[in-house]
Amino acid sequence: MSDRTSTEEIKLDQPKRVVLFGVPIDNLTLEETLDRIEEMIRSGTTHQHVVVNVDKIIKLQSDPELRAVILDCDLINADGQPIVWASRLLQEPLKERVTGIDLFEALVCRCAVRGFRPYLLGAKQEVVERVAEILTAKHPNLHLAGLRSGYWSENEEPEVVAAIKAARPDVLFVAMSSPKKEIFLRKWKDELRVPFVMGVGGTFDVVAGLVKRVDAALRIGMVLPSGTRAAQALAPLSGRGCSFLSIVFP
Repeated sequence: MSDRTSTEEIKLDQPKRVVLFGVPIDNLTLEETLDRIEEMIRSGTTHQHVVVNVDKIIKLQSDPELRAVILDCDLINADGQPIVWASRLLQEPLKERVTGIDLFEALVCRCAVRGFRPYLLGAKQEVVERVAEILTAKHPNLHLAGLRSGYWSENEEPEVVAAIKAARPDVLFVAMSSPKKEIFLRKWKDELRVPFVMGVGGTFDVVAGLVKRVDAALRIGMVLPSGTRAAQALAPLSGRGCSFLSIVFP
């Protein structure tokens, strides 16, 4: 177990947030996000993280529970590049896109360096075991607090939570779909008593080699055009394009 504050909780300073579409997004780079997470881990209190993308922005407009979960999170990053583009159009520019999988990989590395112990929760049992093998081979100093598949009955859920709590991890990665993972974390985060909890969606499948990353083109060298060309750049988002543009330009 890493060194955390146990006798007195540390009150963290609130970093600058940019409010977009009614959602306060932390205006941090990936490296700044990692430093913020490290502060949270050492603070002695529980913190929940979430990333927002076009899909979540659209869903939370009509899903009060999802909106409440996101607004209750302690750290919110912009995962989708269109969110960053929109922030510039709205004169509230975010520094950069921080994807869930990039943050996961960087945070695992930080855990290995600092001695923080993560717990892997989600996906099929053989998948999460494979992820554990890959991560510990890549980071020999990484010590996992535990792992478990993401499949259980409603009656089994309290036992799952109790097992995680007993393992006393510093970080909990939850590889489940949205909004299931966000709702699970909000429901149980106080009981879990894990300093930093983070939903990572399908990241375990990517790490295990079952799914390929398809967003490389959006992550490299993308620059927002100005004027009407910016709106045109936001438009080709399949069927979600019109919905998202109607939120950007109400």
